[in-house]
Amino acid sequence: MISHPEFNERTTGTEVASFFADQIRGRTILITGVSPKGIGSATALAFASQNPDLLILASRTRPKLEAVRDQISHKHPDTRVELVTLDLSSQQSIRQAVTEINHLTSKLDILINNAAVNAQTRQFTPEGLEMTFGTNHIGVFLFTNLLLPSLLTAASQSSPGATRIVTLSSAGHRLSPIRFSDYNFEGKQVPPEEDHVKPLPGSFAKCTEDGYNGMVTYGQSKTANILFTLYLQRKLAGKGVGAYTLHPGTIQTELGRDQDPSIQEQFHQMELFWKTLDQGCATTLVAALDPALNETKGLYLVDCQMSDPYHWAEDEVAAERLWKLSEKIVGEKFGLED
Repeated sequence: MISHPEFNERTTGTEVASFFADQIRGRTILITGVSPKGIGSATALAFASQNPDLLILASRTRPKLEAVRDQISHKHPDTRVELVTLDLSSQQSIRQAVTEINHLTSKLDILINNAAVNAQTRQFTPEGLEMTFGTNHIGVFLFTNLLLPSLLTAASQSSPGATRIVTLSSAGHRLSPIRFSDYNFEGKQVPPEEDHVKPLPGSFAKCTEDGYNGMVTYGQSKTANILFTLYLQRKLAGKGVGAYTLHPGTIQTELGRDQDPSIQEQFHQMELFWKTLDQGCATTLVAALDPALNETKGLYLVDCQMSDPYHWAEDEVAAERLWKLSEKIVGEKFGLED
């Protein structure tokens, strides 16, 4: 149960920020995936409305970051905003960005892992990972872990659970579990428990000529976001850091800019209510701010309320297996063992 049972799909992030102003004022907040036409910008504007000490915006494209900073400066001129270039598909870029962030602040109260991609053709990260998995999960995994010292510093100075890691997932996680036998989507045979939902709904079943299905790879990456959060939640609760994940709702953003029109039409058939950007960031704000979450065992939120993810996204064995695989991929262990 959250503090406000009246919150729903139409609640805005601006409203949530106003309700929880005390949890924003004077704090240091980092948001990834910030661009003018995305929910990252709405998230930033909502936080900026309630006087944080420092707002760090991180994304791939500097001009887009500057455009959002200009919006914030116009509406909330007293809010300090710093920009960091971050490409979550590149482990080198991630490490450079964390170095910049550490120069800006020694503590981080709230981390919002908002950035994501949804590749519709087979692409690879500089490290040779399938782009969607490599960005949406491995990039987030590495970035978050490298920032843990700053999060733990903040937690040592705050009430338990006030320091938060919020990672955006999607209802799309129901499309696929983690394909441990073929996480790079190379066409290898996988056991039934690792295979995607069959049949896939409508246009979601479309593949490229080489067999790549962007909706399945996206679903896998969003399941990974939830399992990653589950592992963090279990390992960090005793250290004063909360971790939550969520489905933001259906929103028209640049995430779907490369999608086939038939896939866009499929979304419209499946979801009648499309949120505004401000409504689309509301559940993120609840996950980041609501003190009532400290008293729950909840993991996943939808429309500003607690919900249950699909069964394969709350499997603690899979969460630990994914963590170990991710450490192997990035070549670094992060020591969160009990």
